[in-house]
Amino acid sequence: MADSRRAAERLVNRMQRIVDAQQRIIYFLLSIIGAFMVTFYITTLEDEFSLIQQYVFFILIFAVALWVTEAIPPFAVGILIVGLLIFLIGQVETNVPGDVGYIDVTKFVGTWSNSVIWLMLGGFFLALALRKTGLDKDLFHLTMSKVGNKPTHILMGMMGATAMASMVMSNTATTAMMIASIVPFINKLGKDHGLSKSLLVGIPSAAAIGGMGTIIGSPPNAIAVEAINSISKSQNLGISIGFLEWMILGVPVAVILVFFFWWILNNKFKLNTMDIQEVEKPKVEISTLEEKFQKRMVLSILVITVLLWLTGRWHGIPSAAVSGIPIIIFPMIGIISGENVREIPWDTLMLVAGGLSLGLAIQESGLAEFFVAKLSNFTFNEYIFMVLFSLATVLFSNIMSNTATATILIPVASILPGVNPAYMAMIIGLSASCALFLPVSTPPNAIAFSTGLLKQSDFRLGGITVGLLGPILAILWVVLLYLIGYF
Repeated sequence: MADSRRAAERLVNRMQRIVDAQQRIIYFLLSIIGAFMVTFYITTLEDEFSLIQQYVFFILIFAVALWVTEAIPPFAVGILIVGLLIFLIGQVETNVPGDVGYIDVTKFVGTWSNSVIWLMLGGFFLALALRKTGLDKDLFHLTMSKVGNKPTHILMGMMGATAMASMVMSNTATTAMMIASIVPFINKLGKDHGLSKSLLVGIPSAAAIGGMGTIIGSPPNAIAVEAINSISKSQNLGISIGFLEWMILGVPVAVILVFFFWWILNNKFKLNTMDIQEVEKPKVEISTLEEKFQKRMVLSILVITVLLWLTGRWHGIPSAAVSGIPIIIFPMIGIISGENVREIPWDTLMLVAGGLSLGLAIQESGLAEFFVAKLSNFTFNEYIFMVLFSLATVLFSNIMSNTATATILIPVASILPGVNPAYMAMIIGLSASCALFLPVSTPPNAIAFSTGLLKQSDFRLGGITVGLLGPILAILWVVLLYLIGYF
């Protein structure tokens, strides 16, 4: 009987995989057909499109369709973008070196060596070293030992620690660590206890929000920074964003949002009126001399790297060069091995590199200037577009990758006349971390939902409150920094 049941389960799983594969193939074909139709319609209306612009526009629409339908994984879309740009533009006979408008297709591969990629890679090495040496768990132990037994303090301590860790580590890894650590405590309280619900909802939300704080905290931040610096250089805006500048932009918004959502959860579940038994403190494992040495080395390298990132405007060392410190030293002293390097989220780097290539193609092909010229006769209210694009960012990030959303919307926002493209990129980058409405909106939400202790409706509170307040705060903070002359 048991063998028959297992055989039936295997058959059902196999059939489900076949159905899923067929669905993805259908979505892929619909995406490419839809991209052809949209490109044909637009280029028919506008005869001024060059062949290269037609190709770039097609790739843009095709990539958007693939990201929305998830016909193939997001990182595969990034690789496909680079491949299509090289193949299609490289085949254009009029794209001759020395001619006006010539595009060197090797630039699209060169995004892999972009400073943003190296900055993120340095962050990944730091996060990997923290996890391998157990320093990430030490952070949790330290937090739990300081927060006491009051539910409000426990929630604030866990959300604060999660947000801070997410500024350096992947928010996915941070959430996985925190959720795994609190599950035994939640099992004792019961899944319907107010504190249990608060922790399971608050931790993934804090992880996503905390990612706003640094360039390496979330991929949309890195995409926004690259776009800002590139646009500023080409348009002489005089704006330069480094590690410290982004922290000044992102940390205040993140802190306010974390505190606000903590307050919402406190009132929603009435944690102030609760009384729980003595919280069992996590047992701190005794480290060997080698483990202590490794932890001290990781902590030292972390402090040195972050300090050099923060003081870049004074010592002049590029942030990407500073990233070489953890990349070189950790493997050299044996903390990170070749096998560990395979654990780095290379798919995220592939997605970011593809997005950077697409943005570069839009600029290099003159597609951005083409639409700017078409829109130049219209009057735009900058503040209205700030609101529209920030809310659109949250909306799209709830149903697709926030990295893909930033990749699409930042170039679009940069072509609007009368709108400062750098400020729009800042707002879009920050708003991309505010999508919390669905279990699939962010990996942290998915991790919390996978425990089986939450319902889909439990995420609506954070999705609505943070999804609305986050963009508003981002807009107000960017405008305030502009008014006081910071940018």
